[in-house]
Amino acid sequence: MNRRSVLRAGAGLLTGGAALTLPAATPAVAAADPTDGWTRTSFTYSWHKPWNLDLGDRHSYSGGVHRMWVYATDEPFAEGSSTDPRTEMRWKVDYTTGDHMWDADVYLPSGTDGASFVQILRGVHPSGTPATDIMLNVYDTNGGTVRRYDGMVLKTGAYDTWFNVKVAHAASSGTGRIKVYFDDSLVLTVADRGPATRYFKNGVYNHGSGRAEARFRNIVYWTR
Repeated sequence: MNRRSVLRAGAGLLTGGAALTLPAATPAVAAADPTDGWTRTSFTYSWHKPWNLDLGDRHSYSGGVHRMWVYATDEPFAEGSSTDPRTEMRWKVDYTTGDHMWDADVYLPSGTDGASFVQILRGVHPSGTPATDIMLNVYDTNGGTVRRYDGMVLKTGAYDTWFNVKVAHAASSGTGRIKVYFDDSLVLTVADRGPATRYFKNGVYNHGSGRAEARFRNIVYWTR
């Protein structure tokens, strides 16, 4: 076919010639929301704070934001306790089985070092087993490093910015599973530590030195 015939054939496709079929585009697949299939559920909480101080000495609430802070020199939450000082919400939704998720936006100010900001407590657990299933701690390295306990790094550059945290626990009568999401991206999947009666806590539990602070907004409890 000469050049003129080729051009004529091409023009025919635009003016009533045989239709040109192009392969269909593959639609983009959105990542699943970690809360898909879950139900937003009401919850209540009490406070753990230095036993000799008023809550207002270590907590404020304004514009939908809870600010909690504590000093390494503060008293523990109960007189005579040997635990580290803290200002925390103790969720009053104890559970042994089922699917439960803690969800909130978190802000960790610069300098907070060696402090837990969310944890799953094993309130009633077999003797000799750990007191927690998971703790997320922040350390004063790399612009704020979030670790599982003092080990696995889950996030750097965590200081002075809001980010969303979800901790989902599929509890069972045997060994359950915990998933952690930052800004809806899965960053950790780990087994829990066996049967227990659990509850969530969030705030600031200071295992380090100096002043520690954490802020929370849009706190939600999910179940399924």
